[in-house]
Amino acid sequence: MEGVMMRSGDRYAVAVRKSDGQIDVRVFPYQGLVRNQRIRNLPVLRGIVSFAESLVTGMRALSLSASLCEEEGKEEPQEDASMGFSFFAAVVLAVGIFMVLPYWISLFLQRYISSGVMMALAEGAVRLLIFTGYVTAISCMPDIKRVYRYHGAEHKCINCIEQGMELSVENVRNSSRQHRRCGTGFLLIVMFVSIVFFLFIRVDSRVSALLLRVLLVPVIAGISYEFIRIAGRSDNALVNSLSRPGMWLQNLTTGEPDDAMIEVGIASVEAVFDWRSFVAEDGAGER
Repeated sequence: MEGVMMRSGDRYAVAVRKSDGQIDVRVFPYQGLVRNQRIRNLPVLRGIVSFAESLVTGMRALSLSASLCEEEGKEEPQEDASMGFSFFAAVVLAVGIFMVLPYWISLFLQRYISSGVMMALAEGAVRLLIFTGYVTAISCMPDIKRVYRYHGAEHKCINCIEQGMELSVENVRNSSRQHRRCGTGFLLIVMFVSIVFFLFIRVDSRVSALLLRVLLVPVIAGISYEFIRIAGRSDNALVNSLSRPGMWLQNLTTGEPDDAMIEVGIASVEAVFDWRSFVAEDGAGER
């Protein structure tokens, strides 16, 4: 809320534009939920770990930004039972809406569809419609529009650096607000991967089918993470084509930031990342 979170290595920063116009930047150590590097580097499993850690860190950043937006900001992100309950409730609600609900809706189509493959595709289509409809609906809310504009500032800052340019307001303003490693693209890939999964994993019991849709969420997230990881490092034409729907969807989940929002994004980057050395090394590599 009114801010940007950036993570680099073992630190993450939350920069927030307070009501008095000042930018408040807080830096925290990032230890992760799993510290064993062997586990953290295993394909698919590293995606599951990263997904869980992103949720936890995101909730902490959201709690901190909300407190800093108040007149008397707290020194630390809220770490109490209410935040834990909110996190649990959010996960349950998301799984219910995007995984369980599409299955129940697809059951009503059984009277018209006899093919198991077509049923799986119909369920996937319903899941995609719910997801895109949800993203579109919340993008119309004024508060969310501001969050999305800060999201745009985050992307623009990252793109500016990766293009080897100085991190200035003008350069950031002229950078793209779309990025292939965005969480929006990740969630859309989750939707597509789930369709492929349930094309091949089908059971007759409705209870078993529901349990599978819940239990396989981490595995689907882990596989989706591997694709996003590849997409962020590859210029392959096929990978670019598969990434394009997620890039299109970012037109909804990011907005054009104003200069004040860009300044918050820059402050967040500079708190945890030496972009000057990165740009210098990148330039030297190109030469």
